[in-house]
Amino acid sequence: MNLKFLECFLIITILKKKVNKHYNYTMSEFLYKEIWQETLKEIHNDFKNNNQENQFLLWYNLEYIEDTIDSITVGVSSDFMWKKTVDKGIPEQICNKIKNLTGQPELKLIPKIQNIQISQENNQPTEINTNSEKQKDIQNIQIKKNNQNLEKIKSDNRKNSSLNPEFTFENFITNEGSANHFAYSMAKSVAENPGIKNPILFYGGVGLGKTHLMQAIGNKIIELSNNSKKICYTQTEFFLNEFTMSIMNKTQNSFKNKYRNVDVLLLDDIQFLSNKDGVQEELFYTFEALYGNKKQMVFTCDRPLIEIKNIAERLVSRLGSGMCLNLNMPDYETRKAIIYKKLEKFNIPVSEEIIDFVSKVVETNIRDIEGAITNIVGYQEFLGNTPITVEQAKELIKDYYKAPSSGNISIENIKKVIAEDFNISVKDLIGSKRTNLISYARHIAFYITRNLTELSLSDIGNEFGGRDHSSVINGIKKIEDKIKIDSLLNQKIQQIIKEIKEYKN
Repeated sequence: MNLKFLECFLIITILKKKVNKHYNYTMSEFLYKEIWQETLKEIHNDFKNNNQENQFLLWYNLEYIEDTIDSITVGVSSDFMWKKTVDKGIPEQICNKIKNLTGQPELKLIPKIQNIQISQENNQPTEINTNSEKQKDIQNIQIKKNNQNLEKIKSDNRKNSSLNPEFTFENFITNEGSANHFAYSMAKSVAENPGIKNPILFYGGVGLGKTHLMQAIGNKIIELSNNSKKICYTQTEFFLNEFTMSIMNKTQNSFKNKYRNVDVLLLDDIQFLSNKDGVQEELFYTFEALYGNKKQMVFTCDRPLIEIKNIAERLVSRLGSGMCLNLNMPDYETRKAIIYKKLEKFNIPVSEEIIDFVSKVVETNIRDIEGAITNIVGYQEFLGNTPITVEQAKELIKDYYKAPSSGNISIENIKKVIAEDFNISVKDLIGSKRTNLISYARHIAFYITRNLTELSLSDIGNEFGGRDHSSVINGIKKIEDKIKIDSLLNQKIQQIIKEIKEYKN
């Protein structure tokens, strides 16, 4: 903020103080508005510099409405989100920032509940509904201007109607330092500079955000290119069916032209290429054509490429020649942020105790988290927004989380369930055989036993054939390391744990 502006602001503030007894909302000339915008801009830049822009978008979703001499009225999406914002000290931080800029003491923020929408142009919140007709006219203009790029995405006439406009980078919650944050950052980089990092492959289990990031790339490229890029998003199964129909109808040239003349190809779930020799060959030549013309390609898969059987080696080589990015289950803090974001849409308060419970126990995927919280909110709404208890929540989300029955988690049950899952005997699991399958199952047994029981490392070793604690440590570490790069393994382990908890002798 320049000195001239600050000088003018202070002069006007002094004049306002002189007529303080006559000053009210109707007389406000929105003198704090520019200060507010400057303050939010500085805070936003601080978050961007620390690679925490998503945190800013989540917690600073406040819209300036009007001011008095000692307060600013701000629009917030719900009482729930305002309470969380206050708990995090955000209003106090903003007021202190404004005080440092203006010297104006004892400033406070007054919340006003209304619908807020994030601007795609400058990441500033935009109010959708106001009481004043004049403000409505102003806000309609702002909405039209700020969301012009989003409207291009949602337009019926857009070239890429198969993309979901809700799949944006702004809606993807992640924490700095996680593997998912690296994938998120790379996806943004690709969207901003298509064709430089090529190809990109996202892999991981169901419901972890692969398709979200892929389509976010497409939506961002549409926005930045002013809808001038030809983008094709399709699922591999549809690609396969379309290829088959082109052979039947003798329209192979049309099929080739469709996919080899795009600016961006987004192909989802390439694991379905397995055992499909003809379409693999077609994709290989499509890849070569696009790569040679520096066109961006993005693929998703539910596992690492090397684990997909019956795909031509040369195609695997091409698909894996760029960045291969793994998506894992978000950590506890990120799961909690996802729940807050979900609840913001519902505008129904849910207790912190229940939010914490869901964040801790639903460890399968993001879809399950959203499903669990939707069940809770739906039931609470059915009760007339009467708060529910954690015990009620446990019952409501039993399909996403199953609490163990008393006495179910025993070392014997762990052995039986794991042996059944890997189609081996308990005798093999605790015996001396060291085939790859048995060793792998044994290491998973070490890992799960360590997490579900209070047995010491030595006790675990004794339960599995008298092995020493160093063997147990080594086995657990191998599984921990593999989980970091293989989200499917984490999902498999969570499924085994669920089976153990539900096991009946």
